[in-house]
Amino acid sequence: MSEIIFSQGSGLNDSLFGKSQDPIKAVITDKAEEFERGSQIKNIFGMETSTRFAEKFTSETALDDFQNVGENGAYPKTGFQEGFSKTIEPATWKSSFEITREMLEDSQYPKVKKKATGFTQSYNRTREKYAASLLAGGVGTSMMFGGVKYDTTTADGKALFATDHPSKTKAGYVQSNIFKAADGFSVAAMDKMEEAMQSFCDDDGHLLSVMPDTIIIPNNAALKRSVIAAIDSQYDPESDKNAVNFQCGLWRVLVWNYLPKTIGGQPYWLMMDSQFKENYDCLPWVDRVKLTVRSYVDENTDANVWSGRARFGAGFNNWRCISIGGAGLNGTEL
Repeated sequence: MSEIIFSQGSGLNDSLFGKSQDPIKAVITDKAEEFERGSQIKNIFGMETSTRFAEKFTSETALDDFQNVGENGAYPKTGFQEGFSKTIEPATWKSSFEITREMLEDSQYPKVKKKATGFTQSYNRTREKYAASLLAGGVGTSMMFGGVKYDTTTADGKALFATDHPSKTKAGYVQSNIFKAADGFSVAAMDKMEEAMQSFCDDDGHLLSVMPDTIIIPNNAALKRSVIAAIDSQYDPESDKNAVNFQCGLWRVLVWNYLPKTIGGQPYWLMMDSQFKENYDCLPWVDRVKLTVRSYVDENTDANVWSGRARFGAGFNNWRCISIGGAGLNGTEL
C-alpha cells in the first residue's frame, strides 16, 4: 500500500494549479506512509497482490505418518488431499476532493493541505475499519460495512469463529475456535484456549502443531492491563504463592483501536499463530490495484479535482490460525 500511483491531466503544469501539484502529492504520500506505520492489517492478515479479478485459496491435508515397512519394504503410497477452497474478489473503492481556484487565488494553502491530508486519512481509515469489521464480524457468517454486506465465512462454509468447523474427509468430525470464558479474560482461560489451539488438527485428524504467539485485543483499558499482567509477569499474577508464570515473554500483543470494544456486550480477545497464518493462507488480504490518484481540472467548475481509486478485498480461508474468547460469546466452554 505504500506505493501510490499518480497521474496528471494535460495542461495542469501551465495552469494556476501547476505549483500545487507536487506539494499535494507529497502530503498524500507522507500521510499514507505515516498511517501505514501504525496499521495492524499487515500484522493480522496475509498480504497478497493479484493480477486477476479474483484469487482462489485452498488447503490440503497433511501426509499420512511414515510406516515401518521392514527390510527392503516398498514405499507406501500416501498423498495430500485438497481441502475446502475460498475465492476472494477484490472490490473497487473510490473517493475524491477538490481544490477550488479561489483557494489558490487567495493563497489558502493550509486549507489545501488539510484537504489532501483528509483524503489520505480517509483511504487508510477505510481499509482499517473494513479489516477490523471483517475480523470482528467473524463471529457470524456476514457483516455490514458502508451499507454493503460482506462474507465472513471460511472455506468450509462456517463463520470464521465457529464451534462446528467440519472436516472434508472425516464425516462428523468437527472442531471449535470460539470459546466462552464465563469470567472473562484470565490466566486460566488463556491457558485453556492456548491448549485448545495447540490441539487443532487437519481434516484427516493429524495434529498440526499450531503455536499461537499473538494476542489481539480492542482498546479496552481493563483488558489491556489484564493481558499485559498475564504475559509480562514473572510470577502468576493471580496467585500469592509466587508460582512461576510460564506465559511470561511468549506473546506479542496487538491493540487495535478499530476493533469494537465488546462482542455480545462483553470484552473479548483473539489468539493467533502468526507463522501458521502465513504458511496456510489463512486470512488473505488481496490488493488488486494500488491507490491510483488522478489530478485534473473540472471544466464546469474550474476546480482541481483529485480522485482516488483502489481495488482490494479480504476474507477467510483456513480458520485454524486464530481463535476468539470472551464472556459474551456463544462458544465452547473454557
